[in-house]
Amino acid sequence: MKLENLKAEAQDIIRALGLVFGDIGTSPIYTLTVVFLLLKPTPENILGVLSLVTWTMTVLVSIEYAYLAMSLAHRGEGGTIVLRSVLLPLLKSEKSVVFFSILTFVGVSLLIGDGVITPAISILSAVEGIVLLPGFEGLTQRTLLVIAGIITLALFSFQRKGTDKVAGTFGPIMLVWFIWLALSGLIAIFENPSILSALNPWWAVYFFKNNGIHGLFILSEVILCATGGEALYADMGHLGRKPIVRAWVFVFVCLILNYFGQATFLLAQGELKGNLLFSMILKQTPPAYVLFLILSILATIIASQAVISAMFSLVYQGMNTRILPLFRVHYTSTRLRSQIYIGFVNWFLLVSVLFMLYIFRESKNLAAAYGLAVTGTMTLTGIFMVTIFFLRRSYFKALLSIFVTIYAFVFFVSNTLKIPHGAYWSLVIAAIPLLFILVYTGGQRKLYKSLRPLRLEVFLPSYKEVYNTVNRIRGTALFFARSTKRIPTYVVHTMFNNNIVYDENIIVTIETTDKPFGVKAYFSEDLAEGLKVFKIEVGYMEVIDIEKILRSAGINEKAIFYGQEEITTENIIWKLFYFLKRLSPPFVQFYDLPGNKLHGVITRVEM
Repeated sequence: MKLENLKAEAQDIIRALGLVFGDIGTSPIYTLTVVFLLLKPTPENILGVLSLVTWTMTVLVSIEYAYLAMSLAHRGEGGTIVLRSVLLPLLKSEKSVVFFSILTFVGVSLLIGDGVITPAISILSAVEGIVLLPGFEGLTQRTLLVIAGIITLALFSFQRKGTDKVAGTFGPIMLVWFIWLALSGLIAIFENPSILSALNPWWAVYFFKNNGIHGLFILSEVILCATGGEALYADMGHLGRKPIVRAWVFVFVCLILNYFGQATFLLAQGELKGNLLFSMILKQTPPAYVLFLILSILATIIASQAVISAMFSLVYQGMNTRILPLFRVHYTSTRLRSQIYIGFVNWFLLVSVLFMLYIFRESKNLAAAYGLAVTGTMTLTGIFMVTIFFLRRSYFKALLSIFVTIYAFVFFVSNTLKIPHGAYWSLVIAAIPLLFILVYTGGQRKLYKSLRPLRLEVFLPSYKEVYNTVNRIRGTALFFARSTKRIPTYVVHTMFNNNIVYDENIIVTIETTDKPFGVKAYFSEDLAEGLKVFKIEVGYMEVIDIEKILRSAGINEKAIFYGQEEITTENIIWKLFYFLKRLSPPFVQFYDLPGNKLHGVITRVEM
């Protein structure tokens, strides 16, 4: 039994390598290379940067995410929206709720902005390693961009078919990748073990003493070593805390060994001659270089895949919690309903990634845009954690969270120095989903007020009169509503204006709970003769099959009615809101209800 448990734990750890650590695991391809493009590789600078890399990964990944954030899981789930769900019940004032809701919107938008840059820099930096191959030295950057673009197109085109069938190979590939990183680092360290003195944080302090303000700018590139660290918390629902933390211990050791190896190699060279990682591998094992290059490209594709899948999950959470408009969702796995594909998100990411490749052209230039969104997310996570731990009176964790937040904020400030050098693009891209969220949430509130739904106590007398006087249609009709306290306008129009009443009328309400998982469906009290209420309570990360839930409850409807609004407005913001609503499928189509039973009722609304 123990052997079986150990085997299962090992499998979970290997799966975590593929699902969680692709982004941070491919950081050694470009981190030190980018830093020393901007910094003279003196022994003091090399030791200082190496110390900064070590302690940045320790503080911002190990302490902030692996220890603090992952202790705030909600039924095993993590992420920005989870932090909001943990915090909101602890808040007492409406202003606090609004403030932290806006912070959540910003955090979600920054994650999407980061999700665009990760595939671009990862794939391009790996492809650039081709120029070290004998006979390929003359490849132009344009050719490398074309290769990176083709890989990107293939990756995003494949999303429609789903990743369930190939996901099982991600972990073993990343396991080989991390072992190779560790071994190559060890080989280099053996040549100069004194490099290990960089473990002393004094070297980081000494670095700033020597470099002053320029050191702050270098700090904005050092953060590249920790990008992807937020995935430990965001992806914990897939595997649980224990396998991810155990996998992180292994990954941390492998990455540190490789960074120290690269630093030793640079120290011996005395100057930067191309990509550090690829140059080191080529010198150590020339016959195996092509194999390593292929492995690095596979690793960057896996890293990009993890980001894309995370974007689908993040947007789906946003749709479930009504902060984003509904986008058509396709289920790519018959085995796992959580394996989803959202076409709008996929093509938005593809266009954005290709645009980034076109604008920046080289991985070192992309590094100038990378980091601002990540450090912004880390700072926001820290603010959430400080507030939660203080309200829960976990003062030790609260104080530790303050330290981590200040540490992350220093990195965020350093990354603002990169705004004129291209980092503004990550803000521009993050501004698009933020605009969507603000316009959509504001528009929904305004629309709800404009529709003037009928209070239940006013609706019921008229319903009873109509039910007892008109010729009823045999069978069951479904009507969807947010709640039964206020009856939607389209229900009133259908029953009272058009006299469409069935023998059995069921109002279906779908309530998204503050928990990530769990589905509860039941009939509540009958409102009147022939008028029932069927409630579905669903976790915000659940991907549900409403038709299956209805059949399980014995409901076999003849017709499904739903409301559609035709908005007239002169306000540019509400015009944009209407455009977003027109882009998104109606509620019933989003949940893939049978098309032959659907009847849309249009209501003209002035906003």
